[in-house]
Amino acid sequence: MRGTSSYFLGSALCALLPSTVNAFYLPGAAPHNYVQHDPVDVYVNALTPMLAGSDNSKLKSLINYDYYNPQFHFCTPEGGAQSQPESLGSILFGDRIFTSPYDIKMLEANGTCQMLCTAEIPGEDAKFINGRIREDYALNWLVDGLPAAEMKKDTKTGDLFFDMGFNLGNDDDDIPYLNNHYEIVLRYHESSPGVYRVVGVLVWPSSRGGSQGYESTPNCDVEVPKLGLSENETNNIRYTYRVTWDESDTPWATRWDNYLHIFDPRIHWFSLINSIVIVVFLCVMVAMILWRTVSRDISRYNAIDISEDVQEDWGWKLVHGEVFRAPRYPMVLSVMVGNGAQLCAMCAVTLVFALLGFLSPSNRGSLATVMMVCWTFFGGIGGYYSSRIYASLGGVNNRKNAFLTATILPTLVFIVMFLLNFFLLVAGSSGAVPFSTMLLIVVLWFGISAPLSSIGSYIGSRQGGVSHPVRVNQIPRQIPPAPRHLRPWASALLAGILPFGAAFVELYFVMSSLFASRAYYAFGFLALTAGVVALTSGTVTILFTYFNLCAEEYRWHWRAFLTGGGSAFWILAYGLFYWLSRLSLDSFSSVALYLGYLFLICLFDFIVTGTIGFLASYWAVRRLYSAIRVD
Repeated sequence: MRGTSSYFLGSALCALLPSTVNAFYLPGAAPHNYVQHDPVDVYVNALTPMLAGSDNSKLKSLINYDYYNPQFHFCTPEGGAQSQPESLGSILFGDRIFTSPYDIKMLEANGTCQMLCTAEIPGEDAKFINGRIREDYALNWLVDGLPAAEMKKDTKTGDLFFDMGFNLGNDDDDIPYLNNHYEIVLRYHESSPGVYRVVGVLVWPSSRGGSQGYESTPNCDVEVPKLGLSENETNNIRYTYRVTWDESDTPWATRWDNYLHIFDPRIHWFSLINSIVIVVFLCVMVAMILWRTVSRDISRYNAIDISEDVQEDWGWKLVHGEVFRAPRYPMVLSVMVGNGAQLCAMCAVTLVFALLGFLSPSNRGSLATVMMVCWTFFGGIGGYYSSRIYASLGGVNNRKNAFLTATILPTLVFIVMFLLNFFLLVAGSSGAVPFSTMLLIVVLWFGISAPLSSIGSYIGSRQGGVSHPVRVNQIPRQIPPAPRHLRPWASALLAGILPFGAAFVELYFVMSSLFASRAYYAFGFLALTAGVVALTSGTVTILFTYFNLCAEEYRWHWRAFLTGGGSAFWILAYGLFYWLSRLSLDSFSSVALYLGYLFLICLFDFIVTGTIGFLASYWAVRRLYSAIRVD
């Protein structure tokens, strides 16, 4: 996956107006000033698959390849390529940045065709390159923190924008042709006399056949046929490039505007308005139930006529002696709620950082880095919530609860990531996480997160469980048969439609960013959508919990968690639909990667929304039964 998913909105105002990002200075990155003849470094990143230009195109692979993979035979700088330092998030997203042999100096050699190198490509490696061309692989360069891009036009709005990355080759005629010439356009802005800043990087690759011998001054304007690689013999390839300097009025602070393009913002607004209508409708329903129905019931229950000896109960009042009975497997439930609270805090703080503009888009991988750091330092939140819920459910084995809260979910995620990393290694992908990075994550887990989780568990166990307004009967009450729509899996699927419906549009853009190398930066829309999903999950779970109690079904704890997390099942179904409609994966490694990442997405969604639903229902049940008088 490319690191393009780490681009953010610049300010909190973008939470309401994400499209108005112009003229805002993104903090966290300082401009690099050049004078004439200063070297302008070009860095190369991993090759990534990308969607072709047509609307019905499909992604054909999920494997990244190192730029200097020996099978590509790209030109290397003198003394060898030097790896550049990267953040934790950048490494996890698959970035592998190296120096390049391109010799570019500010405002020099304008429009001059230059020779880069020649290479010999054996037939076996030519077959490998042709396969990557057919899979629409793209080259990714970086100049002054800006990704090299191709200028394209949005067919719906007519706006010009920079599409990050450019094609390794093309197979428009069903024959793969390698691009061996690059027209590089560097846009610069003169901030003060004699001081220049790079504000745009455009690359137009082309395939140039003909003579491939070494020439000190090649001619890039002569018409030549395209260059195809033979898979049966050794191929001689000549790489050339030409740099054109283009002065621009775009200031350095807004140079990302051309890259951060929203495809049809009306879709985002429609999705957002639709989500808000859903959540308002649900909130009104919950308010009507709690205010009218419940208040009327409470008034009737409390208005006991002294002359009557017997008061007949009905509905949810019948199970007042059972509603706080401990559910089965309280340890598992409390551990899941604790981890869900930790993930909720991580997501909330990460979105706040993104909305306030503290994460610059030039700082690659900053999103994943902040998420990892927040998850690590919020271990205390997970331990605290888990221990208090566990105590509230009657649990007494606090040490086991603290241990499982700190280990069970990270261990599961680590196992899945280790298996996915194994598939990447087998496929020869540069996206495989290095052993040193895996070791760093384990150190963060054991050295920081686990101790903080233990401290949170200790504080939570010292405070004890939440007090319940009614006592639990000694003998459990019989439960009548529940209606079909209130059965656990039915209610989970029914309730999950609403949160999923509020987020499925943004989910498409997020998945396109993760899997299809599309930049996603509309975190204003994402933050509002996340808030709507949280409110929807909480309110719809309260509704189903109330319906269950009215049906005399007092085993609401697990049902509330399952109902709140019901959207995960719809995300899984949507992920499979996305696979069929937008992906065409031929290799087993790509299929395993996609299914593994989809499993993690659904797991995190299930835990987060299930936790929200459980805590919302717990609050509503306590408020409901604390308002009645029970003899």
